[in-house]
Amino acid sequence: MTTSEKNLRICEKGHKYFKSSDCPTCPTCEQERRPANGFLSMLSAPARRALENNEITSLQELSTYSEKEILQFHGMGPASIPKLRFVLKENGLSFRN
Repeated sequence: MTTSEKNLRICEKGHKYFKSSDCPTCPTCEQERRPANGFLSMLSAPARRALENNEITSLQELSTYSEKEILQFHGMGPASIPKLRFVLKENGLSFRN
């Protein structure tokens, strides 16, 4: 197995971090942006951004999509679906069939 070389980067806010990919996301900024509560707070940063980038910020908006459609979003992985299914059910909602 080969390891990727990590490069030092500095974000617009001056945070220093190392990345081996082309992803421009600063981990410190992303942690600061994480909501303290609500359904988006229980997701990983890539999954949260996937929903936000598709303008899904409420459970009502989420319920208008099928699981298959949500999984098509860049950054959304299968591990997030059970969490989303659970929180939808808790609120009397579900994914669209």
